[in-house]
Amino acid sequence: MEFRNLGASGLRVSAISYGNWLTHGSQVEEDAALACVRQALEEGITTFDTADVYANTAAETVLGTALKGERRAGLEIFTKVFWPTGPGAHNDHGLSRKHIMESIDGSLQRLQTDYVDLYQAHRYDHETPLEETMLAFADVVRAGKALYIGVSEWRAEEIRAAAELARELHVPLVSNQPQYNMLWRVIESEVVATCEELGIGQVVWSPIAQGVLTGKYKPGAELPAGSRATDEKGGADMISRWLKDDVLERVQRLQPIADDAGLSMAQLAVAWTLNNPNVSSAIVGASRPEQVTDNVKAAGITLDADVLTAIDEVVGDVVERDAAKTQSPRRSEMFG
Repeated sequence: MEFRNLGASGLRVSAISYGNWLTHGSQVEEDAALACVRQALEEGITTFDTADVYANTAAETVLGTALKGERRAGLEIFTKVFWPTGPGAHNDHGLSRKHIMESIDGSLQRLQTDYVDLYQAHRYDHETPLEETMLAFADVVRAGKALYIGVSEWRAEEIRAAAELARELHVPLVSNQPQYNMLWRVIESEVVATCEELGIGQVVWSPIAQGVLTGKYKPGAELPAGSRATDEKGGADMISRWLKDDVLERVQRLQPIADDAGLSMAQLAVAWTLNNPNVSSAIVGASRPEQVTDNVKAAGITLDADVLTAIDEVVGDVVERDAAKTQSPRRSEMFG
């Protein structure tokens, strides 16, 4: 396993991290989820990412059970706060001081740990003063409940404002967690440049585009039975944007590039994200242990310039690059 610093911090994380967004507590049974975590540990993954909202807190519980008994100092455990949990009442979401303080305690209890290595704002909260949010995060750090703080899917100007407050509060804002893959590159034009300047690293999710970049979805063909695209609990709504024939045809043309590089399609996709020097770790998920084993082989692989050029030529204009696509919802519109 390759290890990288998380941004400019001294925290080192595994270049491949394991996430349980769509699987643990919802898409797969607990025994299978536990087997995937055990395989991740066996493959040298030390960084595990979750969130309180995943499966309405069940994912944190499953991960806590799976990691119980492991040497805590040898792990990096990440979780997040923003989206509604529990009954979804008026203070059960957002980045208010009340919600953050209550949420961190719930997360620690479910994860069966005294602290998380990274506590992340899962989206930007337009309806809570940023000063209130950052002070609450600072107090979480000072209480020893989190070691570092991060954000997820924040825009460049939002990250910059948070970083300024973090400096004033003397707390380590070290990461952003965006979606990033060969087909979705919206962070490249603004977020990456801002984060490089500020010493903030990317912990990217969906490096294989919900499975599309594995090549298993064929243009003009029926969706594979049991795949994520057919599972309403497994992100079918998100993957649908890539299930267009023009996109799938381009993806099929990546196969010879992967073959020439001696990689599976999934390994090529994950290695591509790690080629960006601002990416500290790429999050992979799995419903079967063998998927973890396959993805981990992307760690430490350097793609030559001609390979990167060939990939760009293949995917062409199906790539989404619009920075404005990074946009957090307004709570009043979503929850009233």
